[in-house]
Amino acid sequence: MEKVVAYADGASRGNPGPAAIGAVLLDEAGREVYTISKPIGVATNNQAEYRAAIAAVEAALALGARRLELRMDSELVVRQLQHRYRVRDPVLRRLFARLVELRRRFQEFTVKAIPRAENRRADALANRALDRAPEP
Repeated sequence: MEKVVAYADGASRGNPGPAAIGAVLLDEAGREVYTISKPIGVATNNQAEYRAAIAAVEAALALGARRLELRMDSELVVRQLQHRYRVRDPVLRRLFARLVELRRRFQEFTVKAIPRAENRRADALANRALDRAPEP
């Protein structure tokens, strides 16, 4: 698979609180080739957003993608990956470093901020996992 478009979203009920991630990966023809929907325990919303992005990028690598476009409605994550915002939080700094390490494995990697309405599928997957998650 040459190119993958990944939509990723994290959700947290409380900040921090029970959290989950969702992602959907599409092939070049726009067909859904992989989905992620899983609880991640207690996390902040920003931590969940980062973990969703990491899961989507790792899935794209596992599918053999050489080019990836990551789309998210988290302006914080997108702008930090574009080096427009600094990463100050120590936990987010570790997650950011992991994403930077992963992005180097692609011939081409782009990240794009999208409106929430365009990220409904990933949001639904994150919320489905959150609804299934046991209470802490």
